[in-house]
Amino acid sequence: MHILTIIGARPQFIKAAVLSRYVKANPQLGVKETIIHTGQHYDQNMSDIFFTEMDIPQPDYNLHIGSGSHGKMTGLMLEKIEELLLELKPDIVLVYGDTNSTLAGALAASKLHIPVAHVEAGLRSFMMTMPEEQNRRLTDHLSTWLFCPTDTAVENLKKEGIISTGGIPSADNKVVCKTGDIMYDASLYYRQKSSPLQTPSNFILLTIHRAENTDNPVRLKNIVDAVNSLSEKRFVFPVHPRTKKILAEHGLHFGSHVTLIEPVGYLEMLKYEEACTAVLTDSGGVQKEAFFFQKPCITMRDTTEWVELVTSGWNTLTGADTEKIISAIHGIYTPVDYPQLYGDGHTAEKIIEVLQE
Repeated sequence: MHILTIIGARPQFIKAAVLSRYVKANPQLGVKETIIHTGQHYDQNMSDIFFTEMDIPQPDYNLHIGSGSHGKMTGLMLEKIEELLLELKPDIVLVYGDTNSTLAGALAASKLHIPVAHVEAGLRSFMMTMPEEQNRRLTDHLSTWLFCPTDTAVENLKKEGIISTGGIPSADNKVVCKTGDIMYDASLYYRQKSSPLQTPSNFILLTIHRAENTDNPVRLKNIVDAVNSLSEKRFVFPVHPRTKKILAEHGLHFGSHVTLIEPVGYLEMLKYEEACTAVLTDSGGVQKEAFFFQKPCITMRDTTEWVELVTSGWNTLTGADTEKIISAIHGIYTPVDYPQLYGDGHTAEKIIEVLQE
């Protein structure tokens, strides 16, 4: 079975590494994997050191698409991926998540009648203004295999008329199954490779990067005002250069109780998540990682794809409302129950088993 995996953003490399390690460690499965990196996200952290330290397979092909408008990026990816699909003739094209690389891979494969497998299928924010929401919805409807991390994701697909029909892979036959979250598998693997963080305890980990907050001056000011009003708390904020620039442009500054540090890599971020007392974020992935480390999370968004975290009490949605953020921080608590929301850490094995069947 020849699987062609298409990835383009840094989190996708981490997710793909879980499945790639499993395939590599089990040659008796008879699975060949070819990895294509579209080049959607590229920085110095995508060097040989990054791949070596994180035990991530080097891509077989790098398309070097780089940054650009959504249309330009997706169009260039579609063209180059199609060329490779015609040359390599894989049995399955596998995509992860909700980036432009995800959609381009699914489109190219679907038009060539190559069945598509989508990992992290069924996630919905119900905000069609988000490019990620458009990408994930379209990819789900193009896919044959839809690997869902949660029961909620399965239900979301049912509401859109996507249900398991089985049969010979085709556009009309779907295989929908709950496999668990592959990022949980990654978290279990990489936390063993990271050493304890040498930092004072009793701090709240803060991240702000989502465009709905950074590109809206009112929302961004509300968030800064809320954090500055919590001067009795200590925050550690790995600040992205883009967010730092926007804060400066609007003359927004944090108080001395907020420690701004340079952006951190995935392994170091896991250390901060393990060491903190709570998380204040607008990230999708960090919400889950907080839960993996059993840390309460406050999410500065109006909606979340990970609704089960809210219903279970581990996540509180505040939007960018100053008073709600302050109230949520003052009311932080760690729930007694820790439900098994994201599988058992064997997502990769389940995916390969389903594909082989």
